[in-house]
Amino acid sequence: MGNEVLISCRGICKNFGATRALINVDFELRRGEVCGLIGENGSGKSTLTSIFAGVQPATSGEMFRAGEHYKPHNMVEAQKAGVAMIVQEAGTLPGIDVASNIFIGNYEMFGRMGVLNKKKMYAEATRILEEIGAADIKATTKVAVLNFEDRKIVEIARAMYLNPEILVIDESTTALAQKGRQLIYKLIDKMRAENKGVIFISHDLEELERVCNRITCLRDGVVVGHLADEEIKVANMRPLMVGRDLQGHYYREDYDGTSSDEVVLDVKHITSENGYVRNFSIKLHRGEILGFGGLSECGMHEVGRMIFGLDKTITGEVEYVPQHKKIDSIKDAISLNIGYISKDRDNESIILNASIQDNTLMASYPKISRLGIITPKAEKELSDKQIERMRTKCVSGKQYVSQLSGGNKQKVAFSKWLAAGSDIYIMDCPTRGIDIGVKAAMYDMIYEFKKEGKAIIMISEELPELIGMSDRMIIMKDGAISAEVMRSPDVTDTKLIEYMV
Repeated sequence: MGNEVLISCRGICKNFGATRALINVDFELRRGEVCGLIGENGSGKSTLTSIFAGVQPATSGEMFRAGEHYKPHNMVEAQKAGVAMIVQEAGTLPGIDVASNIFIGNYEMFGRMGVLNKKKMYAEATRILEEIGAADIKATTKVAVLNFEDRKIVEIARAMYLNPEILVIDESTTALAQKGRQLIYKLIDKMRAENKGVIFISHDLEELERVCNRITCLRDGVVVGHLADEEIKVANMRPLMVGRDLQGHYYREDYDGTSSDEVVLDVKHITSENGYVRNFSIKLHRGEILGFGGLSECGMHEVGRMIFGLDKTITGEVEYVPQHKKIDSIKDAISLNIGYISKDRDNESIILNASIQDNTLMASYPKISRLGIITPKAEKELSDKQIERMRTKCVSGKQYVSQLSGGNKQKVAFSKWLAAGSDIYIMDCPTRGIDIGVKAAMYDMIYEFKKEGKAIIMISEELPELIGMSDRMIIMKDGAISAEVMRSPDVTDTKLIEYMV
């Protein structure tokens, strides 16, 4: 491993109004390092790396790239300086094709006298996609038709095409299934072997332990400690993040897996328009946590979307059994007290350019209306109640959601349905991008929902979460059920994976 410092900063501060997101942060990344950046939601991890990547400027402090002063004005400038970033949330433009997304801001590479050579651009995009192991994604495909994971892989291609010396990975693995994660791990290994550098943000501490040789921890915008080599263990990272030793368990401890005999949702022979789900049927019971697992494109995400009425079915129907009503639209689902938390949070679960209060109340106006009148006091009270319940880190309910960390955005996505008093929850990757302390609290809340008689569909790409929380697990493969597994201490990751492949 070389000792050359690839990128560093001294005294970096970042303020968002009265909020101090970073306070006198010093950091450096050397050749051959994979440095994990850890901390609770809102600790400043994404803010720091976004400054490195040219997404936003620092309020004060200075940065250096290979010993020279470094101050990128945008991501394109940073990328040309050898710093590339894969962002936490969706970073593609849906209205253009894959190749145009990969080379956005750099079309001059394929232009001559103002004319874009699309054939050359498509050929180069195809080469890059093949190089990173994603040859199945076509350069000419419109990004809008790709699934969430493939859109993230397009972002990876965009980050890698200029062969960066520094790669920032901001929580991207939480958005990926097994195919995408293996792709990321191979890129990390390649960067390390080429004596380059990686900054890796993740709430998956086991993942960090596996791939990092150095860890830096932020807490409330301040660097509070480092770990290196043999010190990098989950047991050392947890107390460093939260400032205390976390005790107890994450998941439920019971194994009875019981629920009511009463069926609340009857999904009958549904088929999706894209063909990922075919002739699928399942029943959901009151007081049940029904887990869905599988590999990429198995159809589990599409099942959740169709049940909520977000995607149309071409066969079959979804019935809310207590009232014998069919669910044909989102409006139907909401009227029946069904809530949905999307994996694609920023595009489907929240409105970024709206306040926390506006997002929280979206499904609750009938609840706080009195003779058709909604008072500002009632709005604020319900919003503040959810902020307190979820412990959302914010200035106030008037703060824009776009200014929150990924984990706090997820809390707002939950708050919308908590405020509405939903009885059925469809949760697609519910703890993605959430730190260990909040994750444990969220599992407790989901278990409380079960005990209250609420019904939960929990779609998860995390096998420990699936095994640890579900009463019943539906494993999907090629758009159909490959196994149904009941809660038991004998269920293992290995057994579930056998049903997936």
